[in-house]
Amino acid sequence: MAAGQKMSRAQLTAMVVGGMVGAGIFSLPRTFAGATGPFGAVIAWLIAGTGMYMLARVFQALAERKPELDAGVFAYAKEGFGDYPGFLSAFGYWIGSCIGNVSYWVLIKSTLGAFFPVFGDGNTLIAIVVASLGIWAFHFMILRGVQQAAAINKIVTIAKVIPIVVFIVILAFMFKADMFRYNFYGGDLTDSVFEQVRATMLVTVFVFLGIEGASVYSRYAQKREDVGVATLSGFFIVTTLMVLVTLLPYAVLERSDIAGMRQPSMAAALEAVVGHWGAVFVSIGLMVSVLGAYLAWSLICAEVLFTAARTRDMPKVFATENRNKVPAAALWATNLVVQLIVISTYWSRDAFSLMLNLTSAMSLIPFLLVAAYGLMIVRRRETYDAIRPKERGRDLVITVLATIYTIFLLYAGGVKFIVLSAVLYAPGTILYVWARREQGLPVFARVSDWVTFVAAALGAVVGVYWLATGYITI
Repeated sequence: MAAGQKMSRAQLTAMVVGGMVGAGIFSLPRTFAGATGPFGAVIAWLIAGTGMYMLARVFQALAERKPELDAGVFAYAKEGFGDYPGFLSAFGYWIGSCIGNVSYWVLIKSTLGAFFPVFGDGNTLIAIVVASLGIWAFHFMILRGVQQAAAINKIVTIAKVIPIVVFIVILAFMFKADMFRYNFYGGDLTDSVFEQVRATMLVTVFVFLGIEGASVYSRYAQKREDVGVATLSGFFIVTTLMVLVTLLPYAVLERSDIAGMRQPSMAAALEAVVGHWGAVFVSIGLMVSVLGAYLAWSLICAEVLFTAARTRDMPKVFATENRNKVPAAALWATNLVVQLIVISTYWSRDAFSLMLNLTSAMSLIPFLLVAAYGLMIVRRRETYDAIRPKERGRDLVITVLATIYTIFLLYAGGVKFIVLSAVLYAPGTILYVWARREQGLPVFARVSDWVTFVAAALGAVVGVYWLATGYITI
């Protein structure tokens, strides 16, 4: 690859921060206040922060010990567990990222809805038309070149952190200890602390998505070690911002008031403290932030699909590039899926929450397989005889904790979203069948592949039945 296509450590870090600081951070005050008080929020962030830190360390270790696996998330699942699990990881990560991109458009339109009622909560007809125009405007900009888009992302990342920092500084200055103590245990909430914490887990997954952004782009890195450094740097920057954004509103407003705010609740919280200009200021910051995150995730979506096709896990049509070295076919497929899901939000009662939770649920299987593969190579001593053997004990602890955390997330997410994710996973297998036929290979090479497919198919049938009967509502 030409030197001009390589990314510096700063650009890789901006991809991580840009991917993580998006829609989620602006929705944290209401989302957490609806479930818990500061006590439960601190516990939730300790669990999520520790778990995601361990996962970030797994990504860092795998980037260093398995440099030949340069496709990021799904390459590890394929190497560790076979072709079909590798495909499911790639497909789940890709489709989950597409759904995440839809949540960005919903939040933008919901933000505009506070000033222009025609946009409603982000899923009116006008909102869908405007979002559609935005999708294809970004599409054609990205087709002009990945490096150009990455450079724009670095500038946007700096710009969008500013209103978040201003929000934190103003609320820290207005801090009322009595109010914070009043809200501390959740006020009038009756759920146990465990249930309060559990209710926040899918949200924390959503806001941490993007932590693997540098890993996905590892083939563009100027130096291999930059991937790990960028991942950890981005993690610490964003975690600090998210914890402060979550906790500080409890010190200026009652929990029940925060829980009743419209999204983006960060804008509503600042408006309650300083007046209308606060809502306008944060809303402008949100626009920049979310559009920047959308750019980063559009790049990541196309890169995942392109790389999966390049390694023959997806149909080869998605491995084509245009003259600007952009994976054009993968980008077209990504944005067509995003467009269809945007249209579907018209029939959703709470489109933003649905997109947020479903994005998280689709990401859990890929993350679990990465953690499990990290544990696998530690147990087998792979690479440890040749590369820093003394780190094996430390890495064993890290990979065990990362695996336990991702299993806990599946439990915390609940059956509803596991079943909904199966509704997407099962039909996605058509792409796997297509790719295997292109190569003249048997569709399922192992008994475990058949078992996995049957489980996904049964989950999809149950999911469709629950949707049809109203047991699950969207």
